[in-house]
Amino acid sequence: MRASRGEPTRGQRVAELEATLLDLYRDPALVEKPALLGERGGAYYSEAAVGLPTAPVPPEMAGLIGHVSGYEELALQAALHDGRQRVYRALLAHPLLAQHEKADALTDQLIAAGAQHLAWVR
Repeated sequence: MRASRGEPTRGQRVAELEATLLDLYRDPALVEKPALLGERGGAYYSEAAVGLPTAPVPPEMAGLIGHVSGYEELALQAALHDGRQRVYRALLAHPLLAQHEKADALTDQLIAAGAQHLAWVR
């Protein structure tokens, strides 16, 4: 509704805040939580943005993370470069899909739904 009134949506405002916060976090001299973070929302966001060390993930989670990371890389390449085959390969690699029939059926639907965002479709 806000977008129709010319006001930014919550998503647009959060994107603006994120960009500003990431610029602030690039400063190694920053030692206090930026006041702007209060407008962003999200518990523990400042800790996540700083990248505190964490314990290693268990092997079963490491495998899933690797699998999803591979899918995400393929999906990015599919979005940036032309080709139905790239979209299909990305969908086939997704750990929750991983079936030819489903990936093939979803490929054209996904391209059609996202065509406005894919320069290579236009």
